[in-house]
Amino acid sequence: MSAPLSRRQLFQLGGAAALGMGLPGTVTASVPLAGTGEKRANGKSCIFILLCGGPSHLDTWDMKPDAPAEIRGPYKPIASAVPGMRISELHPKLSNLTKDFCLIRSMTHPGNISNHFDAMHNSLSGQADAPQDSPYLGSILSKVRPSERSVASYVWLIKCIGDPVFCAPNIGTGGSLGAPYAPLFVGTAENNPSMPGFTAPDALLSKETPERMASRRQLLDGLNPTVSDSKQDWRELQRRGFELSNSDGPRKAFEVDREDPKLRDRYGRHPLGQNLLLARRLVESGVGFVTVNGWTGKSPTDKLGGPPSSSWDMHGSNMGMGNAFGDGSYGMGFCLPRLDEALSALLTDLKDRGMLENTLVVCAGEFGRTPKIIPGVNPGRQHWPFCYPAILAGGGVKGGMVYGESDKIGAYVKDKPVRPQDMSATIFHCLGVPYESKVTKQGLTKPLSTGTPLLDILE
Repeated sequence: MSAPLSRRQLFQLGGAAALGMGLPGTVTASVPLAGTGEKRANGKSCIFILLCGGPSHLDTWDMKPDAPAEIRGPYKPIASAVPGMRISELHPKLSNLTKDFCLIRSMTHPGNISNHFDAMHNSLSGQADAPQDSPYLGSILSKVRPSERSVASYVWLIKCIGDPVFCAPNIGTGGSLGAPYAPLFVGTAENNPSMPGFTAPDALLSKETPERMASRRQLLDGLNPTVSDSKQDWRELQRRGFELSNSDGPRKAFEVDREDPKLRDRYGRHPLGQNLLLARRLVESGVGFVTVNGWTGKSPTDKLGGPPSSSWDMHGSNMGMGNAFGDGSYGMGFCLPRLDEALSALLTDLKDRGMLENTLVVCAGEFGRTPKIIPGVNPGRQHWPFCYPAILAGGGVKGGMVYGESDKIGAYVKDKPVRPQDMSATIFHCLGVPYESKVTKQGLTKPLSTGTPLLDILE
């Protein structure tokens, strides 16, 4: 008698090995939340825009026009649709939409976390002093609230481009939850939706005929008609693999060229703009959590080679990145207008389609920037974890308000501090997932978040 086939061999027989390994999190049974015995509904989604590198709060959403010049910087605040709520002059489109979002000015990391790696790890896991194996928010949600009708539960648009310093450790692993809850990565510097010929991940492009796939499905079903509970996820993953391989639906979600060219222009024909448009298409197709790398692409004036995975690590000449207030790839004169264009288009598009109520949009960096500018020919700012901002919109968040306050130079939180765990509790709450619930399967034995949701900003 021949040896029994391994899980991997069974998976390959299903014609979905590449699909399954490329789509972890696609198929997982809904896990009953503690004390309820009920499965969580999939009514809401989240688009999490990560401005990798840490944008300067003093030049964007928490300006200090009365501070000395070496702190306030060259930009001026402008009035917005909400009286008294002023943001950077480089955000004219967002200034017209302030009634649609809440601006938090009191994000903070407990402790001095001044490197990208740890700050991003804590921010994405939604906790302070996060253990090394902590899963990130998208992984947690893909476990407790998996998508039932889409290509994946958790998608990451452009992982890291070049320098790995901007990659938190568990972006691609699922942390303690394991690979089945890692995201589907989409896009690179050479293949992203802002470029002609952008294609969906290879995992979605089956080269098998329907007849051959049906034959393999029949063979797989006959090999092991009964499975234990521990193998059920893999059998379900195989089943979905067959479905996805024989369906045009998943592929169509990635076809941004189906959109009206005028709408694509409104988002901006750059990586951030087109990735946000793709994020909207993905949540529209049922994806529960989409992380978008806030990379704006390479500036046409850049002579330094352009940024790797981040546009927002604006040190200036201190690290050879050019003028942080200029129009290079690491310059706010280039990046801020593109963020303004893309984020305002996303919020308007979601609202026009009636999707904003059920789509939580979060936009933030992993930390802020030093109040004092590094002087020189190419000025910039250093990392600053003690105070930074975030924008939240949709998903039950009240628009037209500012939450929290920093001191007079934007150095420290003055009122209503918001820790990473408070942000995660708020995200879970907005998505209808009790943040105090526990999931014990595959190593996650703690509450989903130990923070407190910001109920004051919710409808």
